[in-house]
Amino acid sequence: MVVLLVALVSMPAGWVSGAEGLKTAPAPEPGGIVPPPAEGGMKALASAPGTWYVGATPPNVDKSKPPIVFVQGLHGTADSWWGDTRYYGHNDMYEIAYRNGYRTAFVELHDSSGEAADMWDNGALLAGMLEKIHRYFGERVNIVAHSKGGVDAQAALIHSGAYPHAGRVITLGPPHRGSHLADLAHSWWAGWLAELLGVRDAGTESMQTGAMEHFRSVTDSHKNVGKNGYYTAAGTDWGPFPSALWTGGACLAPYGDNDGLVNVWSTPLSYGEHLFTADFDHDQLRMGSTVFPRIQSTLKSTAITKGVSAMKEVAAAAARPEKDQPQQVVRGKDLLAGKTSEEVIHVESESEEAIFNVMTESPDVKVRLISPSGTVYNEGSPDFYRAGDEPDIFRGASVRGFRFAGPEAGEWKVRLDPEKDGAYLLTATFPGTKDLRVEVQTPGRAGEEVPVRVNLPHGWKAKPDEVKVRLVPPRTRGKKFPAQMGIFEKNLDPGGGERTSFAGRLPKLKEPGVYNLTVDLRGGNDRGEPFQRTVIRSFHVPDPKS
Repeated sequence: MVVLLVALVSMPAGWVSGAEGLKTAPAPEPGGIVPPPAEGGMKALASAPGTWYVGATPPNVDKSKPPIVFVQGLHGTADSWWGDTRYYGHNDMYEIAYRNGYRTAFVELHDSSGEAADMWDNGALLAGMLEKIHRYFGERVNIVAHSKGGVDAQAALIHSGAYPHAGRVITLGPPHRGSHLADLAHSWWAGWLAELLGVRDAGTESMQTGAMEHFRSVTDSHKNVGKNGYYTAAGTDWGPFPSALWTGGACLAPYGDNDGLVNVWSTPLSYGEHLFTADFDHDQLRMGSTVFPRIQSTLKSTAITKGVSAMKEVAAAAARPEKDQPQQVVRGKDLLAGKTSEEVIHVESESEEAIFNVMTESPDVKVRLISPSGTVYNEGSPDFYRAGDEPDIFRGASVRGFRFAGPEAGEWKVRLDPEKDGAYLLTATFPGTKDLRVEVQTPGRAGEEVPVRVNLPHGWKAKPDEVKVRLVPPRTRGKKFPAQMGIFEKNLDPGGGERTSFAGRLPKLKEPGVYNLTVDLRGGNDRGEPFQRTVIRSFHVPDPKS
């Protein structure tokens, strides 16, 4: 049952409550549609999940144009569409829609309570609101959804049966196939920091690539999938440097073009129309001045047409890489007050760039980087950057990093000096280095063993004890890390005399759900230099009863 609530205390000027949603007083002057809240930033209008709002009726209202319902992304609130963006100030999406004569509505999902929900819970809640919004306007609406809001919208329309209330669905930067940043957040190495930050919520968990692979398997062939028209858009910019979004882009770079949070290959739908891939970051993809001119022609009708990718080259560019490209090393651990922690990272001579990124719970942790020749880099060095608090997957983390072009080859040391107990997550990314391949055979049902294979590039070698697998089981939220999480660890066995291929089997996975696999490798490359790599994968184990 959807609860309909009204947040009168923080309501924008010119809005009054009504029996269904919020009806409007006389429209404000264009240019001052909804002023950004004076206090509280984007959270000022956040209200109880299930609340929905109706925008002011434009003086030039065009009733031939369907109303638009805006759906925000992970950890977002309704005022994501008219409040302040993370990096670009006021979001003018509502204002521009108003000026163009569109009637609008905005929704609060479960994320408004402070903890993100998965697509199933958000979809059920959104379905109830769409029914009421449809009744309020007396006609079907079009949906504009940002990021995970696109997945929530699909869950509402397809699985919760809300398809009669909407026509077209435009998804902006949607993780339709998940995000490797969500995989990272639920991995073995991130567990220490994730527990302190409380970021292992249902919303982030559902954005893992394995979870979304399962969602696609039960969604894309559903009988309701063709009852709405789907449109997608993607970005390739990482946002301003330095920023937490740019850091996310660097982490995702080994997996292809991305907008700082979602890879391009994750955005299209095989039965949808891909509107554009442009040089926008994830924040820009929800801004009116950036996006509205590109989607306005699609918004003028609710008619459903058979969707196909607009351009073959776009579809090809968006295809998921056939193999992992783990040009990264990931490490993480707890921090003890007054005690230095150190990580050693090997950088190979072929590395064109090295990006060392450190996330901590507290901004007071002192971070130093020592090169193979002994040069010490700290927070005053030209190569250092502070990206501020991470707003999305790793909410609240303090982000610091170092970026080098043509880095010195050899052994680098990252040292952290905390003033109080805490935790850290370190990612070292080396764009352009050689790839290796990790294969995970997804089980057909719970209770099956899972084969895992690691193939090194030609000429690379490793010993059996240098290839380690760690598995984090489903539903780890609220459990202490790592003692109570049931972590599985093992080394893989060499599959040949040259020690370039390793294989093994995970135990029978009895519990259905999303498992997160971390493979750590070290050894020697074809130049005789030490190498390190971390591969993080997630996969879904089906419930045999479903």
